[in-house]
Amino acid sequence: MATQKFMGSNQLIDRLAAQVGSKGTAIAILIKRGHLKADGKTFTAEGLKRNSMTASERAKDRAAKRTGKSVNDFKYNPKTNSVKSIR
Repeated sequence: MATQKFMGSNQLIDRLAAQVGSKGTAIAILIKRGHLKADGKTFTAEGLKRNSMTASERAKDRAAKRTGKSVNDFKYNPKTNSVKSIR
């Protein structure tokens, strides 16, 4: 899977581009989410925070926000980019 190359921190744009098929689409999504400024190059404060996370940390963070649990309550599966509750 192409996204497996971009699992580390500071790879938010490249990973999303691999998932959606183009860098332009990825940038548009990140601008809409508020992670990039309108210039498409500068991260917002939230974007810097997300970009500094690994794919695993972002997936756990999404699950924690959705469920109200701690990020430590989840185990990450890199093949599916999803998490499973362990508590």
